[in-house]
Amino acid sequence: MAAAAPPEEEKSVQEEVSLLILLAQQVIKSPQEAESSKLDCAELARQIDRLSSAAPSLYDRPVRRIAADITKTLDRALSLARKCRHGGLLRHLFSITTTADFRKVSKLLDSSIGDMRWLLSLFDSDETNLSLPPIAASNDPILAWVWSYIPTILMGNLKDRVDAANELASLAKDNDRNKKIIVEEDGILPLLKLLKEGASPEAQIAAANALYNIGTDQERVRMIVDVTGLPIIVRVLGEAQTRVQIPIANLMARMAELDPFARGIFVIENVTRPLISLLSMDLVLPLVLDVAKQLPGKDSINSIVQLNREIARTQRYLNSPAHSSSFSSSDGSSRGGHHKKEKEREAETPELKLKLQVSCAEALWKLSKGSISTSRRITETKGLLCLAKIIEKEIGDLQFNCLMTVMEITMFAECNTELRRADFKTNSPAAKAVFDQLLRVIQEGNNPTLQIASIRSIAAIALGKFACPDNFNSSQHSKAIIDFEGVPALRAVVGANDQARVHGLKLLCYLALSASNSKALEQARALNALEGAARSVVPQNPDLRELFATAINNLTLHRTGAHFHRQSIAP
Repeated sequence: MAAAAPPEEEKSVQEEVSLLILLAQQVIKSPQEAESSKLDCAELARQIDRLSSAAPSLYDRPVRRIAADITKTLDRALSLARKCRHGGLLRHLFSITTTADFRKVSKLLDSSIGDMRWLLSLFDSDETNLSLPPIAASNDPILAWVWSYIPTILMGNLKDRVDAANELASLAKDNDRNKKIIVEEDGILPLLKLLKEGASPEAQIAAANALYNIGTDQERVRMIVDVTGLPIIVRVLGEAQTRVQIPIANLMARMAELDPFARGIFVIENVTRPLISLLSMDLVLPLVLDVAKQLPGKDSINSIVQLNREIARTQRYLNSPAHSSSFSSSDGSSRGGHHKKEKEREAETPELKLKLQVSCAEALWKLSKGSISTSRRITETKGLLCLAKIIEKEIGDLQFNCLMTVMEITMFAECNTELRRADFKTNSPAAKAVFDQLLRVIQEGNNPTLQIASIRSIAAIALGKFACPDNFNSSQHSKAIIDFEGVPALRAVVGANDQARVHGLKLLCYLALSASNSKALEQARALNALEGAARSVVPQNPDLRELFATAINNLTLHRTGAHFHRQSIAP
């Protein structure tokens, strides 16, 4: 079996253009050598002379495509011209040319002239050309639009650059084929360049939206990563205006959700700091008093002092110019830029600030998913206190996204001893603040809306991480859930028939393992609930069989012991 031929290496633009010039010169000389059809050959030469103007060299994708097409046309023209050379009667009989042959080649050359004129117009800074070249008009109009927009983004005036980026965003929205064309025609780098330059907020928003619409699968997200786009995105988040930061945070959330590698690079770029800073921009120092009031009376003075010190450090960190401008340029103007940004932010509407917080919270959630590094960064920057405060004060998407972030962090706290012991100790102010708010969310589970039902489900998952036997402080957390009257609300969750039920049942099992003698569990008929659920839930979730069996056994032993005790003291 013959070995496969090695793939041809892609020619450089210079090689493509050089070949065009060589072929063109040969055809132009053809009238001098022709013995027949001299006038027709001369007309071909005139057309090719018009075609042989200087070729552009900056954005090479349309150059390559059009050059390859023109090469085929020139080859055909040269072949036709060579047939007109004197070569004897017999040769002349086997190479007869007709006027129709010249007509066909002439038509092809006219199209090539149109393609080259269109190509040159792309690089004319004084002209915005949105017409279609003949090559694309007959084959793929979308390709022509992409060829028009990309060089405009690179070289056009500011308004045209914004318009071109918006057009690419529109083409990419909900159309995978268009996304593929934009990527194949090297559209990512010009968009990142537009984003980085920061010529105007409108330009940055257009670029961010286009990248957001392009990066809808892991492969295209990885392409943005591979051209070192993430440092640019992180820097813009720290420096840009609020209305730019919103689509940037949305872009981060999408990229982090689709590509674990992108999540890792974002962590390396320390994106959690600006995200937490923006998320907590309206949190003020009274947080110290609010959380201190939640401490039970039996807590020592030292605990309250520790709490105040920790939250005060958090506030100083979050409000420090160095933190907020850590991604500013190093030209010595960062401090002035920080004060300017603060004034601009103060003038923003509450609705715009809320949108930014929602987007930043979603980005933190997606970055935390499956990432122990992000979870550590959030706890290291005291982000748990910010999340707890927002869960307490907010509703809707912002509260939901913060709950989801807490869920991801607690998942790693369950399996990572270092994280669990460092940030989820029973005397940790941040852990206590989060824990209390999760309990409060469960207690408010009677809201009939679907969103609140989802929040109840997420809170049940997170509380399960606290009460899981693998958690170093599971006994204390289980007791706190019971003391805060979480069992009645939990009983309502396990009685429903939705996705919250399984998580609620697992949490109920954990409570039975740690506090089987609780009156609250007995009053809520936890044993009956688990026995009934075991017949329907365990067959579908065999990994829960042992957990259910142990929890039911604990509650049964407690019921038997209590019944025996009551009989022994009866008169």
